[in-house]
Amino acid sequence: MIRLWGRLNSINVQKAAWILDELDLAWEHVPAGGDSGRVDTPEFRAMNPHGKVPVLEDEGVAIWESNAIVRYLAARYAQGVLWPLRPAARALVDQWMDWAATTLQPCQMEHFWGWWRTPEAQRDLGFTERLWRMTGDEWRRLDAVLAERPFVAGDRITMADIPAGTLVYRYFTLPLERPELPNVLGWYGRLCSRPAYQRNVMRPYDDLLGRLKP
Repeated sequence: MIRLWGRLNSINVQKAAWILDELDLAWEHVPAGGDSGRVDTPEFRAMNPHGKVPVLEDEGVAIWESNAIVRYLAARYAQGVLWPLRPAARALVDQWMDWAATTLQPCQMEHFWGWWRTPEAQRDLGFTERLWRMTGDEWRRLDAVLAERPFVAGDRITMADIPAGTLVYRYFTLPLERPELPNVLGWYGRLCSRPAYQRNVMRPYDDLLGRLKP
């Protein structure tokens, strides 16, 4: 049995949960992080010395870092499907995953913490407004690419869609104005039609409002 440690309202944990369900794998969720604690226990630190979720256990192997988990599951269980076999095709997937991890997610999630998770009286609106504009600029880059293809890396879903796909749900559901992104919106609609996405990404996050504690 595959075990996924984490809290299911975490963007990073949702990446792993989504791909597990997308591949129709049997897995067990172990609550960890946030109110569930466990991340400072010797058992958890033996799996991830950094004490962060998610962690995936699969046949005696413990994997941490959400994109590493996505790559592992795609490589092991979906070669030629979510994991492209040709090096050039895989490089295209990898570069969009890295963009999401190093550019899009830091910008969007810093805004999410500064605006949604910060009590209203403590918000720095000038700072969060700049972050929101920067986030929109990044989504525009993907919008231009999606004008030419239905999914991030081509004609079908791959692991390239997972990192940005977990972020797009919150981007479109926060009660804020956004730039026009017709192609991202179309891609988002295609993701929303997938049962695994519905179950694992389209989850309420109201409990995080005004809550700075992880």
